Amino acid sequence: METSIIISGFGGQGTLFAGQALAYAALDHGKHVTWIPSYGPEMRGGTARCTVIVSDEEIGSPLVRNPDVVLAMNLPSLDKFEPLVQEGGVLIANSSLINRDFERKGIRALFIAANQEAEALGNTRLSNVVMVGAMLALEPVLPMDAIKQALKDHIPERHRDTLPLNFKALDRGAEIAKEQLATA
Repeated sequence: METSIIISGFGGQGTLFAGQALAYAALDHGKHVTWIPSYGPEMRGGTARCTVIVSDEEIGSPLVRNPDVVLAMNLPSLDKFEPLVQEGGVLIANSSLINRDFERKGIRALFIAANQEAEALGNTRLSNVVMVGAMLALEPVLPMDAIKQALKDHIPERHRDTLPLNFKALDRGAEIAKEQLATA
C-alpha cells in the first residue's frame, strides 16, 4: 500500500516538521518513504509545504499530482490543493485560518480548529501536530505509537521538553477527528 500526503501552510506553521515526523516514523516502522520539502526564501510567512509518500514497497516516483491526503494549514493551501485530492481521499483543513466551506464532493473532508486546540494545550506551535493526529484517525497510514516513538527518537535535544505536549496534541487531533466522524 502507498499513501501520498501533502502538508501545506505558511512558513513557521511546522509543515516541514510534521512531514519529517511522518517520514521518520515510516522509516523506523520499516516502510519505504520519501519526504520532499518545498518553501520560499522567507523564513516565516512565506509558503511552505512538503510531500511525504509512505509505502510498503519501493516508491517509483516522489512526484505527487493527486495526493491521497492533504493537510491544509491555511486558506491558500486549501485553495491550491483541494481540487487535487484523489477521489475518496482525505482533506483536513485548519478552520482557525480558513473562512470558507469545502467545495469538493467525493472526498473525506474535515475541519479542525488546530490553532485554537494548540492554544488550549498551552503551545500555539502545536497546530501542525494536532492536524497530524487528525489525519492518523482518518487515514491510519502509521500507528499513532510509531509517530510518538519517532518524536522521542528524532526531536532535537533543545525541544525534548515539548514531547508531552506533542503527544497530547496528536491524541487531541485524533479525538476531534473521531468525534466528528461519529456525528457525521
